[in-house]
Amino acid sequence: MLTPSLRRTLAVAAAVFAIDRASKIWIVEGLGLAEKGRIAAFDPWLNLTMAWNRGVNFGLLDFGDGGRFWLIGLAVAIVVGLAAWAWRERGWPAAVGAGAVIGGALGNVWDRLQWGAVADFLNVSCCGIDNPFAFNVADAAIFVGVVILILFPGEGASRREGA
Repeated sequence: MLTPSLRRTLAVAAAVFAIDRASKIWIVEGLGLAEKGRIAAFDPWLNLTMAWNRGVNFGLLDFGDGGRFWLIGLAVAIVVGLAAWAWRERGWPAAVGAGAVIGGALGNVWDRLQWGAVADFLNVSCCGIDNPFAFNVADAAIFVGVVILILFPGEGASRREGA
């Protein structure tokens, strides 16, 4: 049974996933970033810089090609756990936070299945500091979702029951 909170969570997850996929199709494939490697957008603040991430965040813990299936399994486990949690939670902050993480995680899972690595391309620099790292819409959604979940703890079933 889909609770109202889980419906909201899944709606946010679907929106994040769709935006992430559209951005990757447009930028990586449509603009040819995979071949070009770099496209100046609003230099020096925002550039499109192709980076294939085979590890976790910013390429950390790169397990090689075989590790992608381990990372896919971990992401799917997190998605299932968050969906189960969202089923019991209520309130918009919990739905938005969980949905953002779920949509972002599934966007990166799609990349690992399609390309064998996550397509990162947003490179933001500021104030004379040249940032060597890139990220994508899914990564940003995961980050924002986690921040929301930390700042706005839900009103889950245990709280409703007075525990």
